[in-house]
Amino acid sequence: MELIEKIIELDFATLPALVGPNDVFMKLIENKINLFLNLRGNILSVKGTHEEVNLVSIIFNELSFILKKNGTLEKNDVETVLELTSTTQIPQRLTAGLNATDSMIYWGSKEAIKTRSPKQRTYCEKVLNNDMVFAIGPAGTGKTYLAVAMALAALRRNEASKIVLSRPAVEAGESLGFLPGDLKEKLDPYLRPLLDALYIMLGPEKLKILTDKNIIEIIPLAYMRGRTISNSFIILDEAQNATITQMKMFLTRLGENSKAIITGDITQIDLRNKRDSGLINANKILHNIGGIEFVYFDEMDVVRHRLVTEIIKAYEREENEHI
Repeated sequence: MELIEKIIELDFATLPALVGPNDVFMKLIENKINLFLNLRGNILSVKGTHEEVNLVSIIFNELSFILKKNGTLEKNDVETVLELTSTTQIPQRLTAGLNATDSMIYWGSKEAIKTRSPKQRTYCEKVLNNDMVFAIGPAGTGKTYLAVAMALAALRRNEASKIVLSRPAVEAGESLGFLPGDLKEKLDPYLRPLLDALYIMLGPEKLKILTDKNIIEIIPLAYMRGRTISNSFIILDEAQNATITQMKMFLTRLGENSKAIITGDITQIDLRNKRDSGLINANKILHNIGGIEFVYFDEMDVVRHRLVTEIIKAYEREENEHI
């Protein structure tokens, strides 16, 4: 049986409460899973089978969530988590980053990022069980925000060594050449929604560290040509503005041990000819490939201000009247 070693980075601020007084919680976990846990500073090293080390990650993720939610961690909390993870069903749920009552995906710098509808939970489950997922639907349904949260959760669980986020640099008929500033200044407006989500979930300091180390890379779609991206979580946002050629280029960048999420809204295509949209084309031709799934959101899934739902409905009625 092949043994592997996994390194888990724990939060310094919550470490004493997480391991318990005199490491009593650590000892409970060791006795339950029959593995030695080596903790140096905030770095936890665990050696065992793939299933065993993955179980340790699940346990500490769940305990961290309980601690941050309640402000404290009790012995009975640890015992409950250990009891749950001894079943066959619960670990799969927790691996997905979903809690039965809270549906948590990722604990951000200030709060938990949770699913807020059955469709969002379906979205997260499909991402867990497939290497490529298309999320199609109107603004405000959480497509991009949840994708970023799932990518950060995968990074935290050491299931990905890097996050790559991309968007096509085409919006409202503008081109980069006509925008003021250097290349970074030209690209910032296109990449800002991705940066905003990362800023909220990570905080400015951690975001800067991860981007400086290139663990998080945010690039325009055109800059991905010629690359093979392995061991990564890849997100293409606003995919309705990618051409068919660009979409094919992006989808074929996927390397070993990588996942990809493609999000877009086919009602907001900014290309001159909407028939050139790579998202529409992919939606037609990729349905029968194993490992690729599609999730469709509608106005009922909008989680922004209630007026967003009404606005989407109004535009849909207007479009239907002209068909």
